[in-house]
Amino acid sequence: MTDSIFIGAASGGANPQALQLKRANRHGLIAGATGTGKTVTLQTIVEGLSAAGVPTFIADVKGDLSGIAMAGSPTGKNHEIFAARAADVGDAAWKYHDNPVQFWDLFGEQGHPVRTTVSEMGPLLLARLMDLNDVQSGVLEIAFHVADKDGLLLLDLDDLGAMLTACAERADELTITYGNVSKMSVGAIQRSLLQLRSQGGEHFFGEPALDLHDLIALDDSGRGVVNILAADKLMASPKLYATFLLWLLSELFETLPEIGDPDKPVLCFFFDEAHLLFDDAPKALLDKIEQVVRLIRSKGVGVYFITQNPIDVPDAVAAQLNNRIQHKLNAFTPRDQAAVRAAATTFRANPDVDVATVITELKIGEALVSLLQPDGSPAPVQRTLIAPPGSRVGPITPEERKVMIQTDGIGAKYDEAIDRESAAELLSAKAGEAAAAAAASKAETDAAKAAAEQAKLDAQTAKAQAQAALATARVKAQADAAAAREAAAVAREAAKPSLADKMMQSAARSVASSVGRQVAGQLGGQLLRGILGGLFKGR
Repeated sequence: MTDSIFIGAASGGANPQALQLKRANRHGLIAGATGTGKTVTLQTIVEGLSAAGVPTFIADVKGDLSGIAMAGSPTGKNHEIFAARAADVGDAAWKYHDNPVQFWDLFGEQGHPVRTTVSEMGPLLLARLMDLNDVQSGVLEIAFHVADKDGLLLLDLDDLGAMLTACAERADELTITYGNVSKMSVGAIQRSLLQLRSQGGEHFFGEPALDLHDLIALDDSGRGVVNILAADKLMASPKLYATFLLWLLSELFETLPEIGDPDKPVLCFFFDEAHLLFDDAPKALLDKIEQVVRLIRSKGVGVYFITQNPIDVPDAVAAQLNNRIQHKLNAFTPRDQAAVRAAATTFRANPDVDVATVITELKIGEALVSLLQPDGSPAPVQRTLIAPPGSRVGPITPEERKVMIQTDGIGAKYDEAIDRESAAELLSAKAGEAAAAAAASKAETDAAKAAAEQAKLDAQTAKAQAQAALATARVKAQADAAAAREAAAVAREAAKPSLADKMMQSAARSVASSVGRQVAGQLGGQLLRGILGGLFKGR
């Protein structure tokens, strides 16, 4: 097994440059203006790593790296150039060959879908992805914490949206425990989620999530699999692109075990259009990037940034990039001139090479190269012609891509999305139960209220009926009393004697009185005589 990858040499095969596999995990930088040969250089390096049994992951921003899956052709337009270049640099082993490739695509159109869960992404990267301010980022962290505490899985954007809505409903309670949770901040995050959906972000979040071990694979002949991410459409959402690749690096860092310095890398990661990772990145994110780049080396992962301008990479990260390949830079603007000066100072000096001058004179496919030597020290910078790749330069056809996707080792593992019970479903069920309980309680309250109203109405009706009956009884009693009085009056009137009766009664009384007096007189005389006679007789 070879212990290095041939990169190129000066014309005639002088000063050959090789990437030491033992030092390939010390990261690197490939820089240069558009059209200077960065893509071909990348293709050459990836082919060499694959042949040495090192899997790679590359982002195909322009769509022209897919050709690495197919062997080049002697009838191709670049054949004469490549054959001449191989001879010029002394690459006697050069030949056309294919490479084992797996195609990936966040949108599932040009490769296997790539998914992760919201929980795995984490609040820091999501806040970066949604361009949240510090206050909104804090509310997002609270939502994650509450989800963990309540045992709610955050798998997709629906879960996160439901969790944010629940936090807004519990804002008063959560504010006391975790700090201010304003509904305004939650609303701002929800709007950012909506924008993320419009950019296609919902395709990225869900299950089955990517198993990183599917990236670290070898084919049947021991060659490292080349994982190509179709990023031409993804570039329309640059923050999603940068955040995804940073997430992938972070997951590799969290997942892979510590192995120190292996004889060859476990995986080499190539980050094209690297400036997108650092544009407008907050300090917390830059610190995370620096941490991952600095420590992932011990996991056996090499990270290579590809960018047009070397000053696009922050100094703290650039300091970790030991293997450097610099293609031509233009010096038309003050920024370009600053980039030339910065690049010139990053190489180990070579008295035979005036870097500041040569860097603006390089031809297409030529670069200034300084790679780590077997002892770990950087080699003096050399002007180098890059060795040609053995695979096709340019994109493959859609039909070829389809065949490659259907016949690779991944199969249909990621093709169908899975939607298992998570925060959205549980919160919806809980809300449904609460709504049902509230409806039942309201129904009971309404029933009790209706019963009370009916009882009140019945009482009022009974009272009214009683009052009516009483009134009827009073009227009847009054009528009966009046009738009785009238009858009594009639009876009294009927009982009164008439005038004739009165005259007869008067005459009768007179006769009776006269007769009475006479009888009384007679009786009285007799009685008096009887009494007196008795008295006197006794004497």
